[in-house]
Amino acid sequence: MALDRPFDPETDIVSRGDVPPRIERGCDICVVGSGASGISAAIEAARAGRDVILVDGLPALGGQAVNSIIGMFCGLYTPGEEGRQLTHGIADELIVELGATDDVKVVGGGVMKVAMYNEVALGRWVEKKVLDEGITPLTGAIIRRVNMDGRRVASLDIATRHGDVRITATGFIDATGDAALTWQAGLDCRVHKNGQVYGSQMIVLEDFDGSKRPEWDEMATAIREKGGKYGLMRRDGFALAYPGRNVAVANITHIETPLDPFGAAEKALEGKDQADRSVTFLKTEFPDTYGNVRVRAYGLPGIRQTRWIVGRHYLTVEEVRAATKFDDAVARCSWPLEQHHNKEGYVWEIFPEDHVHTVPLRSLTVDGADNLIAVGRCIDADSTALSSVRVMGPCIAMGAAAAHALDIAGAGSVHQIDLEALKDRIRPNIEG
Repeated sequence: MALDRPFDPETDIVSRGDVPPRIERGCDICVVGSGASGISAAIEAARAGRDVILVDGLPALGGQAVNSIIGMFCGLYTPGEEGRQLTHGIADELIVELGATDDVKVVGGGVMKVAMYNEVALGRWVEKKVLDEGITPLTGAIIRRVNMDGRRVASLDIATRHGDVRITATGFIDATGDAALTWQAGLDCRVHKNGQVYGSQMIVLEDFDGSKRPEWDEMATAIREKGGKYGLMRRDGFALAYPGRNVAVANITHIETPLDPFGAAEKALEGKDQADRSVTFLKTEFPDTYGNVRVRAYGLPGIRQTRWIVGRHYLTVEEVRAATKFDDAVARCSWPLEQHHNKEGYVWEIFPEDHVHTVPLRSLTVDGADNLIAVGRCIDADSTALSSVRVMGPCIAMGAAAAHALDIAGAGSVHQIDLEALKDRIRPNIEG
């Protein structure tokens, strides 16, 4: 029976069969993941004259730095009161440009300096840089398949709510954090044999009395001795106020971060419950400071480590402790060994003020591929070594190095590039 379909000049009637099976786009370098390492890689590749597509599974750019509300750039400085900056490139731009509007504040001294930031301002900074540098963004994009041609990644098949996409490129950067690109390519990856590294549920608090904030040791003692009363899994943590603003970032939680999709969704909800319990703890135990506090924002689950690549070099904690200076170093770091391998707390091993260790390019280059480099928390290292180098400072440096390594490699192999040419491009991040 025919339907009565009156003519409407403002609409067309379409069906799924009218849509091409996929949209195809090509570029020189495809970066998957737009966190600290991914955005650094995309910007550096674009400034090297490459056509860049930046892919992220979330509907917004910025990765964990923006969407998990980490709240501070860690690993930019050496230890101590007069810690010097180790990572440059976009790190300099972030500090200067967001610092001009008081959206970045370098604080600390003592043990470690960090750069606290306003996550909303950081998100807009990332978006504007992507547009200014001519980078093509693709958000809400999930890799369904990686197509290999021998030892080269040929293309990615990606699902979006608007249809399927295939991206071809000369080089690819895995900045996913979970080695998702490497994994989908069928290449070897590492996972924890026993146990896991716990993540955190960050929250932004407002409406507290900053003039009556408890000392760090006082809060740490209260969490340790009374956390169980409030059902807190973690027995340490902090609520760190942003200088000059009635805003604080709190991290008094530990959450499991499984790779199982149903488990990950469930644990994300449990993480917010842990965050709510931490707010109850603050209100009750420190009423003068936090009695009227409110949660302004919940971040997405903050993930420290899940799955990572098998590279050409397995970075070890012994090499980190020895402050090893690799010939193919691409990043420097002095951040403490920060292991979150139990529910209750973490191990914090601080280095001397003159200590600087490095990350070799070989820990970024995927063993089974010639045009794929991993950056960030999924490079090849043991869990303890990775706990120091997966923070934002060295991640920014790794992203820059990956972009320039692929630019130098061109259609060749990233395992056979001119290292001196790479060092010339990234020298501020490895010397000085």
